[in-house]
Amino acid sequence: MQNERRDKPQFDNLLNFRDVGAHINTILGANVLKTGRLFRSARPDECSLSDREQLINKFKIKTNLDLRSKTEHINAARKRSEVALASQSAVVPSSDKAVQQAIEIPGIRYAYINLNGKGFERHLIWQLKYTSLAKMIGLMALGYRTEGISVLGRELMKPRGLVGLGIDTLDHSGPEIKEVFDLLSDQGAWPILAHCTQGKDRTGLVVLLVLLLCNINIDAISKDYVLSEPELEPEKAARMEEISSIGLDESFAGCPPEFCHKVLQHLDSVYGGVEGYLDKIGIDHGQRERVKNAILTTQ
Repeated sequence: MQNERRDKPQFDNLLNFRDVGAHINTILGANVLKTGRLFRSARPDECSLSDREQLINKFKIKTNLDLRSKTEHINAARKRSEVALASQSAVVPSSDKAVQQAIEIPGIRYAYINLNGKGFERHLIWQLKYTSLAKMIGLMALGYRTEGISVLGRELMKPRGLVGLGIDTLDHSGPEIKEVFDLLSDQGAWPILAHCTQGKDRTGLVVLLVLLLCNINIDAISKDYVLSEPELEPEKAARMEEISSIGLDESFAGCPPEFCHKVLQHLDSVYGGVEGYLDKIGIDHGQRERVKNAILTTQ
């Protein structure tokens, strides 16, 4: 792994960044994917001026694909405001648009797609016991959004684990994944930086689907996925506070090595593979070919 990461980019405030094509090519020992096309990372909210210049001038990022939820954006904005308040007056942005504009890098297009959208949320929420559902609704109605989500976290998300939630995302976030592939099939959107908060699970699921579409070996995809765990070690303690606040445990800070293989098994058994899945959610042949053309060296 040390040889694989010898050219690792150096950022001030951006974790878990890598060129997916370059990393997969290194794992495979073959020039299968185009480099400088698809990047993944943790949230780039706190990027320094130098970091931003690298993203624009060195890596030529055209589109930032942000897979986070509204709650994550609000919590991130609150943290930025707390830092600012240490030196001067600041307030938490009061609208989604204000939250987004506070972190957008000029010159980069932003696509906000909450990968765990309404269908995913409904799937989990309606599995709650009535008393738990009432408690969650009450907390969120009073503005205690994180506390409300923690009810869902303790009772449903924690037992499902990262693998189970990844599978749930496939089954219940079809419209959102279609939005992602609508973007990926736009040739003018590339190069693309995909991220969620940590850049490992939702980002990993999107990268997994793209790479499976390109017929990349599942073991190579899994090696790319699990790399996120050591890459995120510098912020693990802080991240654990966030994870604990929504009722989850330390396993949610890691990268289960079986994640990619289990998701592939589900795709194969339920949908007949990634092509069948993309058919089901409305990604046509032309779109799939444009995605492959954007990243495969042989297209």
